[in-house]
Amino acid sequence: MKKVYNSAAEALDGLLFDGMFIASGGFGLCGIPELLLAAIKEAGTKDLTFASNNAGVDDFGIGILLQTRQVKKMISSYVGENAEFMRQYLSGELELEFNPQGTLAERMRAGGAGIPGFYTKTGYGTQIAEGKEVKEFNGENYILETGLFADLSIVKAWKADTTGNLIFRKTARNFNPPAAMCGKVCVVEVEEIVQPGELDPDHIHLPGVYVHRIIKGEHEKRIEQRTTRPAA
Repeated sequence: MKKVYNSAAEALDGLLFDGMFIASGGFGLCGIPELLLAAIKEAGTKDLTFASNNAGVDDFGIGILLQTRQVKKMISSYVGENAEFMRQYLSGELELEFNPQGTLAERMRAGGAGIPGFYTKTGYGTQIAEGKEVKEFNGENYILETGLFADLSIVKAWKADTTGNLIFRKTARNFNPPAAMCGKVCVVEVEEIVQPGELDPDHIHLPGVYVHRIIKGEHEKRIEQRTTRPAA
């Protein structure tokens, strides 16, 4: 089965529809699938729900889709650094479901593993637990969280082979693997594509069984907060 495509638009062809649920990788500004997000913007797909650790910044990451009002709801852990996100949320234009980072990652992983729900202590006794089932285990209270099952996963990896085996670099490994797992279809953008057998099997972070389409492209590597000391 062909997995390598020539462009983000080509890789997303036939997959996008209004109102869909997308799981997106990235942590801060690291590992954001920027080429795929740009292609979604160009396609004009709207009323989107995104599960992502954060929404990028105003002009990068999911932030570009907030600018064009294509996002209806965010399932996120961190929403700082994005003024447009804040404006839309406070004005009631954007729905927001907060998740602790570990809970969000596990909800994605659970979806990819076919697990419909799990119990966690994280969030018990806070607003996170409102409306959720509580169960006691060994004298401790846990809340029920559900697995996430997305229509589409979009992620960024460092290197792939043509069968879809992926290697991520450093912080990009935080949310991209679980995000990749929980979609019905997974599309990946990478910096380098190699032939089968060129990747050390012990170094593969996500097996190709989860990956359906791959593109290679040039990527911008931003720093979220640049702090320097004055010149001596």
